[in-house]
Amino acid sequence: MTNKKILVVEDEVVLNKALQDFLGSEGFEVLVAFDGEDGVKKASKENPDLILLDIILPKKDGYQVIKEIKSKEKTKDIPIVLLTNLGSIDDVQKALELGATTYLVKADYKMEEVTVKIKEILGIN
Repeated sequence: MTNKKILVVEDEVVLNKALQDFLGSEGFEVLVAFDGEDGVKKASKENPDLILLDIILPKKDGYQVIKEIKSKEKTKDIPIVLLTNLGSIDDVQKALELGATTYLVKADYKMEEVTVKIKEILGIN
């Protein structure tokens, strides 16, 4: 058990569940949100160790979520890993400028690789 809390903000139900199951099996406590608004609320309330965030979301997109999380004292230091289908240089640059820790394109990464990246960021071997 890592005792690390990860907030998954992903509106695709199947992917959200898959991430929840996989990260849970890796020993993480997994919190979920299906839209950006709920993601911001849960980040504030639960103070996760890391946020796995999609960009295209209902209510608030990933960029708005990053802005809000990074603007609050309580949540500004939470690492944010974007996991999205948007892969243009502009999307990547915008996300990183807003404060995302790293940016992963869904099609390029397997669950295991996403987990390795998360553990790297959290300093878990």
